[in-house]
Amino acid sequence: MEDLTQKLKEQIIQQLNLEDMTSGDIGDDDLLFGEELGLDSIDALELIVLLEKEYGIKIENPNEGRKIFTSVRTIAEYIQVRANVQLDI
Repeated sequence: MEDLTQKLKEQIIQQLNLEDMTSGDIGDDDLLFGEELGLDSIDALELIVLLEKEYGIKIENPNEGRKIFTSVRTIAEYIQVRANVQLDI
């Protein structure tokens, strides 16, 4: 999962145009929204697009999105669970 979290950090920086940040600036458990990274609702939409484009995952329930986008680790865990589900089909 370490490779996935690193990849996600790089994708988030690129997708959100966080030019002044590096993947080392984002902790696996840092809160993405709020005081730590300070992302906003537009950034959330960009993250939804990222998951759909890169991983084929659609998030249709906004309440589910809040849980998924808590941190890089929660996104990675969600991707891993979804990937396993998709493989089982």
